[in-house]
Amino acid sequence: MSVGGTNPPQPFPSEEERAFLEVELVHALRRDADELLELRARADRAAEDGVYRLLHQSFKVYRLQTHTTEIVAALQRLLPGTTLNPWFTQIVTEGTEKTFAREHNTRWLQETRPIVEAFLVAKQALDMTCKYARAFEEPPRVFEPGWGTVLYLFMLR
Repeated sequence: MSVGGTNPPQPFPSEEERAFLEVELVHALRRDADELLELRARADRAAEDGVYRLLHQSFKVYRLQTHTTEIVAALQRLLPGTTLNPWFTQIVTEGTEKTFAREHNTRWLQETRPIVEAFLVAKQALDMTCKYARAFEEPPRVFEPGWGTVLYLFMLR
């Protein structure tokens, strides 16, 4: 029995295609490293402000949605045409389709936690891509959990 619920659908590619895509991902990370690092710096600032806005009960927490979609777009550009992890996609979707309405103040956490969750999950994925952007020239042979996160993001593990 799985504690975390059911596993996401697994449209994993063949072993040969997975190996090819993993090499392509490493090359894309190296190619886009500067852009990803710049995006992470902006995301770090947004995280500070976003959590403050959540706790302050400011509608400005809704701005995190823009940062989330920007991160996801940058991640998707690394391997265009691939499917991102369905759980990741669900979290992002649930946290980026919100428009502030005054009645949200009466159920603040119910309305805003998905926004913050989506941002933080996307930011973690960005952090891991940045960590490995220049770490190696070819996929590592030794398993590293952070790299595993990147691979699961692109359904390569």
